This record gives sequence, structure tokens and C-alpha cells, in this order.
Amino acid sequence: MSLFKARDWWSTILGDKEEFDQGCLCLANVDNSGNGQDKVIVGSFMGYLRIFSPHPAKTGDGAQAEDLLLEVDLRDPVLQVEVGKFVSGTEMLHLAVLHSRKLCVYSVSGTLGNVEHGNQYQMKLMYEHNLQRTACNMTYGSFGGVKGRDLICIQSVDGMLMVFEQESYAFGRFLPGFLLPGPLAYSSRTDSFLTVSSCRQVESYKYQVLAFATDADKRQETEQQKLGSGKRLVVDWTLNIGEQALDICIVSFNQSASSVFVLGERNFFCLKDNGQIRFMKKLDWSPSCFLPYCSVSEGTINTLIGNHNNMLHIYQDVTLKWATQLPHIPVAVRVGCLHDLKGVIVTLSDDGHLQCSYLGTDPSLFQAPNVESREVNYDELDVEMKELQKIIKDVNKSQGVWPMTEREDDLNVSVVVSPNFDSVSQATDVEVGTDLVPSVTVKVTLQNRVILQKAKLSVYVQSPLELTCDQFTFEFMSIPRVIQCKFRLPLKLICLPGQPSKTASHKITIDTNKSPVSLLSLFPGFASESDDDQVNVMGFHFLGGARVTLLASKTSQRYRIQSEQFEDLWLITNELILRLQEYFEKQGVKDFACSFSGSVPLQEYFELIDHHFELRINGEKLEELLSQRAVQFRAIQRRLLARFKDKTPAPLQHLDTLLDGTYKQVIALADAVEENQGNLFQSFTRLKSATHLVILLIGLWQKLSADQVAILEAAFLPLQEDTQELGWEETVDAAISHLLKTCLSKSSKEQALNLNSQLNIPKDTSQLKKHITLLCDRLAKGGRLCLSTDAAAPQTMVMPGGCTTIPESDLEERSVEQDSTELFTNQRHLTAETPRPEVSPLQGVSE
Repeated sequence: MSLFKARDWWSTILGDKEEFDQGCLCLANVDNSGNGQDKVIVGSFMGYLRIFSPHPAKTGDGAQAEDLLLEVDLRDPVLQVEVGKFVSGTEMLHLAVLHSRKLCVYSVSGTLGNVEHGNQYQMKLMYEHNLQRTACNMTYGSFGGVKGRDLICIQSVDGMLMVFEQESYAFGRFLPGFLLPGPLAYSSRTDSFLTVSSCRQVESYKYQVLAFATDADKRQETEQQKLGSGKRLVVDWTLNIGEQALDICIVSFNQSASSVFVLGERNFFCLKDNGQIRFMKKLDWSPSCFLPYCSVSEGTINTLIGNHNNMLHIYQDVTLKWATQLPHIPVAVRVGCLHDLKGVIVTLSDDGHLQCSYLGTDPSLFQAPNVESREVNYDELDVEMKELQKIIKDVNKSQGVWPMTEREDDLNVSVVVSPNFDSVSQATDVEVGTDLVPSVTVKVTLQNRVILQKAKLSVYVQSPLELTCDQFTFEFMSIPRVIQCKFRLPLKLICLPGQPSKTASHKITIDTNKSPVSLLSLFPGFASESDDDQVNVMGFHFLGGARVTLLASKTSQRYRIQSEQFEDLWLITNELILRLQEYFEKQGVKDFACSFSGSVPLQEYFELIDHHFELRINGEKLEELLSQRAVQFRAIQRRLLARFKDKTPAPLQHLDTLLDGTYKQVIALADAVEENQGNLFQSFTRLKSATHLVILLIGLWQKLSADQVAILEAAFLPLQEDTQELGWEETVDAAISHLLKTCLSKSSKEQALNLNSQLNIPKDTSQLKKHITLLCDRLAKGGRLCLSTDAAAPQTMVMPGGCTTIPESDLEERSVEQDSTELFTNQRHLTAETPRPEVSPLQGVSE
């Protein structure tokens, strides 16, 4: 608990899922009661108007039924509420409510109750103005120096100031150079309106200038204006503050001086009447609202500033005097006198948390007990320290990235994938050749046994799969934890039965230790009538055109997967292994295993890497060329603009032709950049599929455990998206280099080498391909992957089959080029001719 925490005097929650902003809160004696006590008036964007008179029995009590004096549904969003002398013939206070297309003025009165239910309050409409333009905000005051009444000025979203003299409309004027509406305030001492324009400058307009300017019945200039009759609206003074403004407020010391306060996005400013800066304060946080008011010290002003860190800061000029913690982010703050308590701070959040609080501290009365002094036994402390270090080490080894929950059944996530496709496909805007793209419904169930708040559910699938919705937030569900649940989608979502192919450019063979299983039983949904005689051959047709053929040997315990594209082999190969494991688990067989005895097809993998890297380099060149043409285009524009502004006409000297040609080049380069980004995305998807296949084959080849395969996946697949700033090549190269210098290192000399902390795009892929080859070579010679802290120590490996030891790193890379020829020369039986990979729709499918 913070020592400087706002003391909760009274609070309540307004409505259900209503929204509020800075103009929705007002404090005033709206019912003109004799005791002069302020009432809290709140309007919401849902159209509800509420008036409160807090009377807590004790500090911190919530709202009671009798605290709500009035609640009315106005049926239109309430943009702003103000209280002033808005009715002619009387100086009593009335309530002005601004809607988007209407201004209403009400009188609020109370009737003494004769029974225990208390007083009754009612609201009577005095008059209303229907607006011809959509309103944004309003301000009020004694415009023109009138006495005993307040006039209202409304700013529309298109930049028109509409002045109302109580029951009648006075005039309307458009602000010059208007783009977007800003905060609006009125200074009674200078009789001026102040606003902050979209040019990021404070502007002041005299009321007399507004009143005598040309009428703004139309936005365009009239013929009289063009001829020079009438007065144009001229700004009194401006000040560039260099940022957008959140609010503006005027505070008067006395009749001879007043200050203009402007709250910006990162600063707040105090200006004199003439626009000169009195002082400014740079803020270290993002503000949300503010309220200046006169200080008890002569010549100074206090300012309440709320921010998005749930804090309320009190400044005296530029000096921070107090900081207090709030339970919410305030969007509006006011100070008033409630229930004979002066200086109550009233704050309102955007979701309706209304709180009345006061400043103070909450000192702690706890006193630490005296500790019995005893002599320290350092030997016992050393033993205890070693035990604790061992516990921490074991926990770091076993614990994953996500925090573990104390009870796994406190929050459970389960997923059920519908066995049937949707009758009406949700993939309405997707085109993949002539094939219809199906959709399937996934049901996610959350079960919780503890109270949760704002639980967020995220669903992720790899491209080219898409989701109708990937983010869900549950308001009714404060425990910091993350629960993951993985699920498999049906293969038929992206794959259809197809005709087997007898020939293919890429082939891999998976060995098993059990008799071959009928493919019809493994893939029942892909069997057709013509497949009855060919139970050992099955064809798959991906959405988009790619075809894969699966063959089961009749005599040996092998399965062959073949395709015209190397990356298309991964999904069917992975699906075959998973379905074989599920099949034998159902049969009660526990010793089933798959293996890969061929050579790892690195050459085909390297071709995909080179193609992806080539597109990245091409993208950099195109973006650099586009930047040059854009600079040239802007330079020609400046030259042309200077010629057009020149009072003495001069020939353009073909600048217009050059501008047109440069524009065409910019458009062509932008199209080329966009096309290259699309090709890069497809290439990265193909590269991820090929990477999955290579990791799968290495795991089967060296019989790696699940933890070791996970290390390989983390090293080869570190990115979900590929960008020019951080690409796949440099990231994977750094990860593999780390493995080679730690768990796969052969000497302390290698471990002493430091990796470059900054990742930059390489000149070529030769270093990356050399490191991948070296990784496979060390795994082939008995190296094993490990992430424990002991992995940095030099390993003494027992080489299987009498293998020779791995040479030192300074000679190894030269010898690996020769050894890799011996290791991976047999891979060409997998690919006779490898064509340029085409786009395939199955890459990156989530399992």
C-alpha cells in the first residue's frame, strides 16, 4: 500500500459498460440550495444524466440510495455538462447539457419529502437549441462584458463557433485554417476565446472581432468577402507549443491578472493574457486530465494533473508538492465543497469509476520486534547456501518460460475441434485457384476455480491459416499466470484427396520397426473408390495446386513421401509419423519408433535459404531507391511551389514534366516494394516448412529426445515474422553459433569467443550454411544438445562406432567442407533436378 494514497471518502460505479470523457463531470450547487453545497453532475455517452449529493456515514463508505438525487435517460450521448446563469430574467443557476446535435438547458429543483423516502428532485426543460452542425465541446461566460447572465459558445467538429445568448441564437463564425477541433475556453478579463488548433498552436480570438466578422452561414467565402466588404476573422495572438493539447483552462488571480493553462501530451504551459509564457513544465508521464486553481500562497497557482499511471500530482507552479495514488485512470478531475467538507477532489474514469477523495497519508503503526542476537555459524550458513543454490538450479532446469501455477486445476483451457466443416464457409474473401476454401469451428473452454479479472484469450495459427477472431477478453474473470493449450486442426482443412504420382523430384524414406500399416486406416478421410486396389499408395492435393504422394512398402517397414516441391513434404511426413504413433498406442504397442537412415537434404534447404535472402536484399535495394525518388519528388515540389508563389511569372523549365516522371517512378517502385514483400512472405513460409522438415529428419536421424528437438526448433525457428530490421538469417546464425560455442563445443578456446551482441543483415549466406553443416557434422559425431549451465564445460564424448574426435574450431570449418561432401553427397538421390520453389498453401500450419 502506498503511503501517499488518495483517501477514499466516497465512491461509486456508474452504470454498466458506460463511457465517459473530460466534459462529463461538473460540480456546482445546481439546485440552488441555501447551504451552498456542491452537487456532483455526471453525464455519459450512453445518454444518462446523474446528480449525486454524497453523504457517507463514515469515510470510505460506498454510495447509498439517498446519495443519488436524480437519474434521467436523455436518450442522446452527453458530450458536456456545465452549470451557470443560462436563463434570462433570473440569476439562479441552471444546467446546460450538450448533445451532438442539441443544446438543452434545465432547471433542477428539490421538493421536501413528508415521508421517510426523503426529498424528491426533478429536472425541467427551460429551452433547447437544435444544432445544424455536429457539436464537439462548449464554454460559457459573460461574453462582451454582460452582467448577471452567462452566454454559451459551442464549437462544432468542422470548426464553427456558435454563440447563444440564452434563449436565442446570436451568430456563428468559422475559425480560419481549421482542421480538427481542440479544447475551448473563455477568458473574462480579456473577453477572448482560446483554443488549440491542429497546427499545434494556442490561438486567441476577441469576442468583439467574432461578433463583427462576416457571418458564417456557409463555409466558402461569399462574394462580398472576395470584394473586400465586411470584416474577416483575425486571430488576436498565437503561440506554437509544438504538441497537441488535451485541455485548456483560465485561472484569474484578481481583476488585473489571469493565466492561461494548457495541458499538452508531454508538457503543461502557463501563459499570460497576451500569449507570453509564464512557465512550462515537462512531464515524465502521459497526462490524462488537469485542473488549475488558486493557491493559498500569493502569486502562485496549484495544478492537479492526473496521468495514465493512476497517479494524481499536485504542482505549485512548477514545483511538485504532492503525489497520490488513485484506484483508476482519471479522465476528469474537479474540486468542490461536499457535505461541509471543503477541497474534496472528485475524479471520474472513462469506465464510470466516480470517487470523492482527500489528500493524506496512512502511516504504518507496525513496529518490528527485537531480534535475539546470536552468534553466526558460518559453516552452517555455507551448507544452507549450497542447498539453496542446488534448489534454484534444479528449478531453473525444470521450469519453462511461463510461470507455473500452484494448482493446475485453478484454470484449465480445453479445445475441441469440430469433426465436420462449417456448412457455410467463413472464408468468404479468400481465393485459392479454383478450390473452395473450407472453414472449421474450434470451441475453446475456460474453467476457473479462482476469481479472475480481464482474462485475455489469444489464439494463434501459422499462415496461411486464418482466424475469424484471435483475441477474446473476459471482464468477469487478479492472478498473474499464463496457460497454454495446443491443438491440431483437421488435415482436410487445407488438403484434399488427389491422384498419386509415380515420379517426383524430391523423395524421403521413413523407416519403422513395425510392419507397415494400411494407409486407408491411417488416412480414412482421404480414401476414394479407386483406392481399394492401391492400399499402399495415397495422393494428397493441397489447396493451391501442390501434390504429395505417400507410399507404403509391401515387403519392408518403410514409407516414402515424394513431391515436386521440397517444402511440401513436411506436413504429410509429420502427419504420417503422428498418426502411426497414435495407431500403435491404440494397439498397446509401446516400443514403436521411426528413424531416418538417409542423408539430410541440406542442398535443397540451402536453395530455399538463398532465395529468401535474395528477396531480402532486393527489398532493401527497392526501399533505398524509393527513398531517393521520394526525396527527389519533394525537392521538385518545393521548386514548383517557389515558382508558383513568385510574383513575377517565370518558365517552369520542364519541372512539371520531371515531377510527373518522378511521380510515376515513385508509384512503380512502391508497387515493386509491395510485390517483393508479398514474395518475401511466401518465401519465408516455404522456408519455415522446409525448416520443420529438416529438424524432423535430424531428430529421426540422430534419435534426439523431445528436449533436444525443442532446442533445435528454438534455434532454427526463432521468429514468427520476418522483417528487414531483424531477419531469419542473422537470428538463426547467432543461435546456431551459440550452440556451437556452448553445448557442442570441443575446447575452452571456442567457449571464450564472444558473439556479436548486435544482429545485422549478413553480406551472404555462406557463413550460415557453413554453421548449419557444422552443426549436423557435430551431431553426427556424437554431440548432444543441452541448455543447462553445465553445458558450457568442455565435453568428453564417447564416439559411437569408433568415430574419430572432432577437430578444433580453427581447422574444423575447413575440414567440414570436405567432410560434408562425404556426409551429404548421397542426398542427390533425393532430388535429381530441384526446380525453383513455388507458392504452397500449407507451410506453417499449426499442429
